[in-house]
Amino acid sequence: MELLTPLEPSKYYHLYNRGNNGENIFVEERNYRYFMRLYAKHVGPVCDTFAFCLLRNHFHLLIRVKEKNTAGQLLTSEKVKQQFSNFFNAYTKAINKAYQRTGSLFEKRYERIEVTSDRYFLALVRYIHRNPQTHRFVNDFREYPYSSYRAFFSAQPSLLKRDQVLAWFNGVKGFEELHQVESEEKSFEHLRIEKDPLEKTC
Repeated sequence: MELLTPLEPSKYYHLYNRGNNGENIFVEERNYRYFMRLYAKHVGPVCDTFAFCLLRNHFHLLIRVKEKNTAGQLLTSEKVKQQFSNFFNAYTKAINKAYQRTGSLFEKRYERIEVTSDRYFLALVRYIHRNPQTHRFVNDFREYPYSSYRAFFSAQPSLLKRDQVLAWFNGVKGFEELHQVESEEKSFEHLRIEKDPLEKTC
């Protein structure tokens, strides 16, 4: 059995998962909002968030595990793991109740890849935001409402570490310009968690 990468304090990770058997995890618009509310409640205290994208049957998150929680207690991998478990369980229970379903909503484990370079960080932010266009949910990723992209052009309060991300891109202009540059999507082929036949129906 393949061992999962632990979520260690002070490290950056790309997390992603999809619905069990490719099932949709978001049925209607309110589900996306509720997912993020639960995320802020359970994950916000233990992780900083740099980018996210929620699609019908999967999601992507770019996070950094904090050194301490909001109470000032040192975090451990097990504590962070438990917070994510609480988050996914709470969302699953809500969806099961709302849509009269039973059983697992997500695949058994969520994938995680440690982000170890600035170059990979920048590429991931761009990849995550362009995901809806990659999967042909929209013609222009900038119009997609369930990613963090548009929040970087807003002054509204957000759980995102906007200033830090924009600094990596050398400001808003650099952020916008680099998102428009065509890149080698093949370098992220291993992150594709659905097959082509699902893209139009998931």
